[in-house]
Amino acid sequence: MRIDAHQHYWKMDRKDYGWITPELPVLYRDYLPPDLEPLLNRQGLDGSILVQAAPTIEETRFILSLAEQSSSVLGVVGWLDLSGPEHRKYYDEFRRSPKFKGFRIMIQDMPDASVILEPAFVEALRGYAAEDVPVDLLLVAGQMETVLELVRRVPNLRGVIDHLGKPPIKDKGLEPWKTYLKKFAQYPGIYCKISGMVTEADHTGWNKEEFIPYIRAAMDAFGPERVMFGSDWPVCLLAAEYNEVTEILRDSLPGTWGEQERGQLFGGNAKEFYKL
Repeated sequence: MRIDAHQHYWKMDRKDYGWITPELPVLYRDYLPPDLEPLLNRQGLDGSILVQAAPTIEETRFILSLAEQSSSVLGVVGWLDLSGPEHRKYYDEFRRSPKFKGFRIMIQDMPDASVILEPAFVEALRGYAAEDVPVDLLLVAGQMETVLELVRRVPNLRGVIDHLGKPPIKDKGLEPWKTYLKKFAQYPGIYCKISGMVTEADHTGWNKEEFIPYIRAAMDAFGPERVMFGSDWPVCLLAAEYNEVTEILRDSLPGTWGEQERGQLFGGNAKEFYKL
């Protein structure tokens, strides 16, 4: 099974997406399954993991409803507020859908990332880790120490770092990001999505070669068993077309990788992680 492990859909009239403004015209429109499915087919992909793009319960309900109508959506990653008192109620609601496969913590957007280390938050996450629930971790490179401390406190977490932890590709910075990535990889339940890179580079002046050190660092840290391809479509359209995103990754693979490793990267690991 070949899978895009990270993409989004949205409808602008829902007004969930405050970060999508008219100043981002390529994103300021509806994106729904009929828009992506031809691109998946062109790349020989069987389907995708649909990830939340707004921190609301209503948006998770919306994308679950889309998934129920689309065979190309293989799983949904929703949103829960682990700091709130009702997260378990909503989790129990969402998991009634067979396509609900986990939730995402949007650390990137937190004014103070240390809230994820508060006792109630840690205890909530420990509960989901005990049930082996897949959890996406959205963070930026400057938050890696805080998120690593969270993983230390929840060492059995089944988690995946979205977008390689958003390294400073535009500035060609590798450290301390690379060292932190290796520390995350010491926890066997943590995976890494090779996604979201083009929007961390110069949107109009990137070249394929500048992504290689970051892709190889993730592969060296996590090995072929714990990395996943994700397009981050349609957000990637700020800097690259869907086919360009897939080409960047394919052209950056180690020469020693054969069909088995490529199969794991382009679907096998996502299938295992999200229990498809």
